[in-house]
Amino acid sequence: MSVVNLVDGEDAPLLTRPYFEHGDPGPIVAALAQVPELLEVALPFISAVLGASSIDLRTKELVILRTSVRLECRYCVQSHTPVALDSGVSRAEVDALRGRESCAAAFADPRARALVDWVDALAGGVGTVDASLTATMQECFQEHEIVELALLVGATMMLNRFCTGLELPTAPATLERLASEGFE
Repeated sequence: MSVVNLVDGEDAPLLTRPYFEHGDPGPIVAALAQVPELLEVALPFISAVLGASSIDLRTKELVILRTSVRLECRYCVQSHTPVALDSGVSRAEVDALRGRESCAAAFADPRARALVDWVDALAGGVGTVDASLTATMQECFQEHEIVELALLVGATMMLNRFCTGLELPTAPATLERLASEGFE
């Protein structure tokens, strides 16, 4: 059960009603609807960082899932495992991102391997990232991609703490899919 009541469409404050027009907008929006003025600024930012950009969806899901695993965000790991699979991340890669298998074995592509190592350092560490990891990222990604990926890690970390702190519930359909695919 969530730490706060999740707003539903019927009780949504006036400023938040557009987010409920097409049904349940999900627990992040339903929680943010408690403070409409924050929803109005947070959701466009989140949508811009997680939405369509020069970084493909598969790469974004590698970052989001791995960051969420590193920060132990149950909600985000559960919610993004099916999204990662649907975006082309293989079962072996998902298992590795979730810590069930070795990332070194699952990611043969140097670009993906560099990204996972860099995410581990950025999301799981403190201080600066090791210079050799930074150099490898610079070999594999353009500067604008590194900026966007760093922002994606940071935004995911923010959402991880938000979802964990509020104990947001995972959608029943997502839990059913995870169970059917052998994920807990």
